[in-house]
Amino acid sequence: MYRKIYLDYNASTPIASEAVEAMRPFLSKHYGNPSSPHWTGAPAKVAVERARAQVADLLDCNPTEVIFTSGGSESNNHAIKGAFFAHRDRGDHIITTAVEHPATLAPCHFLEQLGAKVSILPVDHFGRVDPDDVRRAITPRTILITVMHANNEVGTIQPIAEIGAIAREAGVLFHTDAAQSVGKIAMSVDALGVDLLSLAGHKLYAPKGIGALYIREGTHIEPFVHGAGHEEGRRAGTENVLLSVALGAACELARNWIDARQMQELRERFWHKLCEAFGDQVTLNGHPVERLPNTLNVNFIGRSGAEILGLMPEVAASTGSACHAGSVTLSPVLAAMGVPVEEGMGAIRFSLGRSTTWEELEAVLKRLQATLSVI
Repeated sequence: MYRKIYLDYNASTPIASEAVEAMRPFLSKHYGNPSSPHWTGAPAKVAVERARAQVADLLDCNPTEVIFTSGGSESNNHAIKGAFFAHRDRGDHIITTAVEHPATLAPCHFLEQLGAKVSILPVDHFGRVDPDDVRRAITPRTILITVMHANNEVGTIQPIAEIGAIAREAGVLFHTDAAQSVGKIAMSVDALGVDLLSLAGHKLYAPKGIGALYIREGTHIEPFVHGAGHEEGRRAGTENVLLSVALGAACELARNWIDARQMQELRERFWHKLCEAFGDQVTLNGHPVERLPNTLNVNFIGRSGAEILGLMPEVAASTGSACHAGSVTLSPVLAAMGVPVEEGMGAIRFSLGRSTTWEELEAVLKRLQATLSVI
């Protein structure tokens, strides 16, 4: 029986012990509503605001610019739909890219049904968009640019600061989906030049069901959830104290893991060993340098990634293609990058985490060698 190994941290992370401990008092002792002015509400209110400050500290922004959401998808929907509904009197054009997460592309396509014009820009073979393409796509009707900070599949980091400067020059709101990058690489909303930024708790060792949206001071977007005046009128619904404090604790902890050399060194060592073992039968997806420190997406040429992982059920990783009735469909990301089907059909994403060890990666390498020798 093989040891189970988890290499799918870009999909979800375990909950950090610090986040678990932060939640404990709010499972039983502190049950008040943060909006209540009496003695049960006060501790909850204090806890939510402390968590907000912890998130803001990681993003290098003011706590008043952070609102809590149910996760990355809600944050993206709020930013994109909120910008459209708030500014449709002066424009209807949105610019995005072909490698965005569905939580960005789906809201854009939804808004097309309401009259929005959406420009989906191409990327190069590394998965990067050209800032000049963004500049050329801007029209007098453009109201929003939304480009992810780092890609969830291949880890490529986009030139967000350059795009931010272009957006500011044009007077266009700029949103980035930073679900994969927050907690992994250095983050400053001012340095990035963004007006809106989304994050997801379960990508940085907080529970699922919690996220946050940064809204730059003075930026007007329509609320996504309407109701009472929670979150300074920006997102209705009683605050989720339990998960907010967990996210805050996870963000505070994440500061110790920014640009972690340990993960990057393990990733590079693993990649070099793959090259030694499989030679030119393995290729890299994504930018070789401008890439998340924990992400390795590789093609096993002429093989099926799904078949490989199917024969290694003890290894938790992700594929970049799907098989349907004998045919192979690449993920939209790999397809947009121009990865040939005969390569991309063998794509596997290995995403490392804080507890990943070389012993685990070495075991996966041996399993890959044994598996590929028989298929």
